[in-house]
Amino acid sequence: MNRLLPAALAAALLASPFTSAHAADTAPREPYGIALEGFAYPYPVHLLPVINDGEQLSMAYMDVAPAQPNGRTVVLLHGRNFPSSYWAPVIRMLSEAGYRVVVPDQIGFGKSSKPQGELHFDNLARNTVALLDHLKIEKAEIVAHSLGGMLGVRIARAYPDRVVHLVLTAPIGLEDYRLYVPPTPTETIIATEDKLTADGYRKQLQTNYAIKLPPDAITPFIDARFNIKGSPDYPRWLRAFVSSGQMIYREPVADEIPLITLPTLFIMGADDHNAPGRPLAPEALRAKMGENAELAKALAAKMPNARAEVIPDTGHLVFLEAPEKYKELVLGFLGR
Repeated sequence: MNRLLPAALAAALLASPFTSAHAADTAPREPYGIALEGFAYPYPVHLLPVINDGEQLSMAYMDVAPAQPNGRTVVLLHGRNFPSSYWAPVIRMLSEAGYRVVVPDQIGFGKSSKPQGELHFDNLARNTVALLDHLKIEKAEIVAHSLGGMLGVRIARAYPDRVVHLVLTAPIGLEDYRLYVPPTPTETIIATEDKLTADGYRKQLQTNYAIKLPPDAITPFIDARFNIKGSPDYPRWLRAFVSSGQMIYREPVADEIPLITLPTLFIMGADDHNAPGRPLAPEALRAKMGENAELAKALAAKMPNARAEVIPDTGHLVFLEAPEKYKELVLGFLGR
């Protein structure tokens, strides 16, 4: 798994995908550490000390230099269910185009610290800007995915002078989920998540995200979550994971999006109807949730400098499912 997703994709071409995916879900798992020790990233990982709500933590990040720099930097913001390593093809794409690429794991995710306290978008935004300060980056392009899209919105609103362009890739948070889903106690969600099996998680990802990738390409995401179960720190990891879901619910950004004046591009998968918390909503309301492509188009129409592009036959992992179209859209937009 030295190259993670590329390696998984290659394996998918050489083996029976359903057989090997099932074997990966049922085979004994060697435990990862709470900071994903044992799970390889595609580039060297560095740590930045940060303090959130009085707690000393470490923020992990990759900093990839291009062979022929164009003097610009892109910051990639990951989603909730994915380590930042899944950006590997996009890192390569941007690096080849001359961009320096900075790829943090937000606090609570991946190789970064899992805090005792709750997660908040404001803290994550401050941490990301602190990373830019540490790296002496005055302005950056923000390219975000899923939950990272909500964070990208918060950064663009709070620190507009630090952002040049904003690319929201299959973002969540285009609607306020509190209008559909009743509040759920953290302990209830922890108990539910703890019962989830690797096979159940695979089905959840495939269903919720309408993934158009070979099953083996999803296996690293299964490993990143379920190999941690063997760690003695798993309860703290699980609480941080659930806290990220509560953050999505409690700290909506939908009303902030139309206020963004920076150049903004939504890149949506036509089949992506992901809506966090949908199973907890009353049945009559579930069908109204997750019309993400239409929501993006409606929001872009309200913004002074935004547009939405919808890629057919793609789901939530649009940058992996339609890499050439994604490259065309992103590089074209950043080059404006």
